[in-house]
Amino acid sequence: MGFVEDDRLGRRVSKLYALEARSMETAIMEVRRLEEARLAAPPSPVPSQLSGSSSGQTSGSSSAPAAGPLAAQGNAAGQLGGPDQTSAEPSLDGGAGDPRQRVGPDGQPQEPGKSFSRQSPLEKYGRDLTQLAEEGKIDPVIGRDEEIRRVIQVLSRRQKNNPVLIGEPGVGKTAIAEALAQRITDGDVPDSLKGRQLISLDMGLLIAGAKYRGEFEDRLRSVLRQVMESEGQIVLFIDELHTVVGGGSGQGGAMDAGNLLKPLLGRGELRCIGATTTDEYRKNIEKDPALERRFQQVMVSQPSVEDTVSILRGLKERYEMHHGVQITDSALLAAARLSDRYISDRFLPDKAIDLVDEAAAQLRMEVTSKPQELENVERRLDQLKMEKMSLEGDEDRASLGAIYLAADGERGERLAADIAELEARRGPLAAQWKLEKQLLEDLKGIKQQEEDLRRQISQAQRDEDLETASKLQYNELAVMQRDREALEQQLLDLQASGTMLLREQVTEGDIAEIVARWTGIPVNRLMASERQKLLQLESYLHRRVIGQNEAAEAVASAIRMARAGMNDPGRPLGSFLFMGPTGVGKTELARALAEALFDTDEAIVRLDMSEYMDKSSVMRVLGAPPGYVGYEEGGQLTEMIRRKPYSVLLLDEIEKAHPDVFNILLQVLDDGRITDSQGRTTDFRNTIIVMTSNIGSKLILEAGGNADKDEATHNSVIASLRKHFRPEFLNRIDETILFHPLSKVELAQIVGIQLHRLERLLGDQNMAIALTPAAQAYIAEAGYDPVYGARPLKRAIRRLLENPIATKLLENAFVEGDTILVDVCGEGLSFQRQNEPPDDLPDGQPADLPGDQAGAAIAPAAQDQVA
Repeated sequence: MGFVEDDRLGRRVSKLYALEARSMETAIMEVRRLEEARLAAPPSPVPSQLSGSSSGQTSGSSSAPAAGPLAAQGNAAGQLGGPDQTSAEPSLDGGAGDPRQRVGPDGQPQEPGKSFSRQSPLEKYGRDLTQLAEEGKIDPVIGRDEEIRRVIQVLSRRQKNNPVLIGEPGVGKTAIAEALAQRITDGDVPDSLKGRQLISLDMGLLIAGAKYRGEFEDRLRSVLRQVMESEGQIVLFIDELHTVVGGGSGQGGAMDAGNLLKPLLGRGELRCIGATTTDEYRKNIEKDPALERRFQQVMVSQPSVEDTVSILRGLKERYEMHHGVQITDSALLAAARLSDRYISDRFLPDKAIDLVDEAAAQLRMEVTSKPQELENVERRLDQLKMEKMSLEGDEDRASLGAIYLAADGERGERLAADIAELEARRGPLAAQWKLEKQLLEDLKGIKQQEEDLRRQISQAQRDEDLETASKLQYNELAVMQRDREALEQQLLDLQASGTMLLREQVTEGDIAEIVARWTGIPVNRLMASERQKLLQLESYLHRRVIGQNEAAEAVASAIRMARAGMNDPGRPLGSFLFMGPTGVGKTELARALAEALFDTDEAIVRLDMSEYMDKSSVMRVLGAPPGYVGYEEGGQLTEMIRRKPYSVLLLDEIEKAHPDVFNILLQVLDDGRITDSQGRTTDFRNTIIVMTSNIGSKLILEAGGNADKDEATHNSVIASLRKHFRPEFLNRIDETILFHPLSKVELAQIVGIQLHRLERLLGDQNMAIALTPAAQAYIAEAGYDPVYGARPLKRAIRRLLENPIATKLLENAFVEGDTILVDVCGEGLSFQRQNEPPDDLPDGQPADLPGDQAGAAIAPAAQDQVA
């Protein structure tokens, strides 16, 4: 009997799933009646292993949102198959405890006769923007009056009353819909829109979990049915409107959401506001003319910097209240200005708002954590305590180092005194930190309460409850404002005293720090050390690149103008063409510049233009066209600069590139930007472009660095350039710089620079090396070749220095702690310890060493002769 009843119950409930026209309440009552009839029947003996199949198996059902009318009760009478099973809503008998105890949708026991709460489709898949506006949960929208007025005008039409907001990501399309909801709440709309509900439909929720054929269409029809039954009282807002096209077709549906909407949109039965980006509208909406003609375009452009500042000022109070900090007006100005100039791949006002938000979050994190001064004191205190414990526990005092050579008692007393001093400092600092932290927390709480009161006042005024509004405004709000002013005055007094540990104001420097972190571009104010570094940039470049003063000065001037904000903001920081023979320092100057700016010569973007000699390789600069291999990877040049916008771009041997490459560089040199094959714009305005070329090298070598021939040589080289490059390319380069051949004296100076690598290698073995001036001149003479520049010098150093030293190290001629003295001896070089006299000098006479090394050569007697 029990199995028969279960089978009948299952068949009847399955039929109820197909009756979509019946209401949810009727379906629930029918299931309850059948369930109570089954429970009232006398129990039939069944095998224990089958007893759970009739009513208790509910835990394995799907949790997807249901589209059918009976989805609310889940699997009330066993595991009913179908698309609308919900595991979050247990069966009527609960499946546990008392089998007759009903359980509600929230999982709590429910009294007999009490019905389930029903959630409408719009409540499931949408957000009521007008309700959020009434509750004050929507940020204020500043400006955009023209766009809002245009949306209202389109919504008031009789047919095709469906505006679509089109604009780039982050320009404020969704904010316009929220502003309309706020105006509807305030009654600041025409009569045709007063009292309407603006519901934001989430297409993602609508599609999620719709895995059976026709399920998505059922959900969308239920939403549209509710909208039509409201008789114009509901206005739909669909963000990311392009998701409508094709929505649902992937689940085997007969049609997508766009086809379901077309008839309603055309007849005016459905008022809908859409929002999408320009690219997505072109790719998805325009390809369906029947859908496109049912929408009226409303273009939303990026606001100006001035309008962005106004928007930030309107949002300032909300962000101050959320983070519990204050935001200065200079920070808002900096956010709008710096984001517009340095963040090129995003749009205002979104990127400026994110800057302010992150800067406030960073300051809030500092407020809630220990201040740096207190943390330093505690860290030092822990170190001293560990030293004291080590001193007390170590019997061999001499092993503790030179600092402990004094008497143990004296050292212990000094440690105890230092610990006592730090303990005395830590107490007041900790107390002051807790006081300031509590003040900021109280101020944040009062601001939150004040905002809640203002919301209540606004609601009372809308309800025309003037008595309540007056009481809240002139009694409670006035008291709260006085408390807030008192707390703010306490904070101002602490700031004026100069002893405040915590900062509670977001300043322009905080915004600049976030921009630098996002982009890698140092936009913060110049510190004194950086000012000095920029003023002495030529000296640093001269130390790295010998004999090319003109080039070093031109590059240093460009960097100083850029960091001082005096360069053209629409062009790269500087563009230079370095010309000269091979090995004279063209590439080395670019590396030195990168190290001066980024503290490492690895921060350089280098492209060998010999790799772009044929026409087929040109596409690799900007990326392969659609359909070609490598399209997804993007361009080699654009991708590297997008990741490192503030860098030195070195285009080595530019004359070897295909002529089409120069056409690409024209836009980079003039406008500071270029678009790759995927339509993304790369910003070169914070890049220094250095191009090297060997054109005219023969003319420069013939001049031989003669000052009288410099002007004539320069003119001849420029004439050679004009034969190879087009005038429009040469005209866009800031400076063309000639590198002169190196003399023997300059090569001798380069020897010391080239020895840095050898010094590092020997330093790893706890050794050092010193060269006499005669040895440097000998190596420079051996490596001198005016045609090949300094590159033969590297080979001479390897042959004359590195190979002999490697041999002597293998022979154990030098050990750890030795300084290898290199001098000229006969027709070659000699290698000795620095503290022993060379063989060709009398005893006690020092070798001719550079600087202080001469004095170091006179050493005590015991000296071992190197065999």
